[in-house]
Amino acid sequence: MKIAELSRVSGVPVPTIKYYLRENLLPPGELTSPNQASYSETHLRRLRLIRALVDLAQVPVARVKEVLEGLDSDTMTLHDKIGRAHRAITPQRQLTSTSDAREAATTQVEELLRSRGWSVDPDAPALNTLIETIAALRTLQQDHLVSFLDSYATAVEKFTDLEVSAVTSSPAAPTPDQIAESVIIGTILGETLIASLRLLSQESISAKRWNPSTD
Repeated sequence: MKIAELSRVSGVPVPTIKYYLRENLLPPGELTSPNQASYSETHLRRLRLIRALVDLAQVPVARVKEVLEGLDSDTMTLHDKIGRAHRAITPQRQLTSTSDAREAATTQVEELLRSRGWSVDPDAPALNTLIETIAALRTLQQDHLVSFLDSYATAVEKFTDLEVSAVTSSPAAPTPDQIAESVIIGTILGETLIASLRLLSQESISAKRWNPSTD
């Protein structure tokens, strides 16, 4: 397809596509003349991944480039490619908490990882986010929520295993790049999906317990 058709199908304006091409986020098309190029489904899939990272995950273009370079690497393992993407899309948070609460949170998280046998890189951004979140909950005297940590982990482990298994067991035999892309997009949209379901569930439970009009 020509760039105009790529723009129409993807919903991304032509100037934006040209910007991605200049920044090497999108690979060049196949030249059909000195001033024209043809683009394939591969370009369309990559373009949709870029928009998911930029628009949905709010990842800066420079970091999107890091993710894509990882996906295009011939030496990185699939695990490392996904790990690089996770680091790019995980925001760094420094929440308000006391040093004592942070120390207690660190100990709790370390014990959680040991007890569940989770293999996690010590510099994973999500690890720091978890510690900071637990510390903030303790500081805000919401210890009852902290006590649910293992139950939360059990639920999360179950549905993340389903997510990864669904990607890798596709009958179409996806390539490693397609697996990585699916995991990345699933992570981005999955956050919104889970958060929405949680809010709806809380609303329903609240209505049943404390709203007389639902009796």
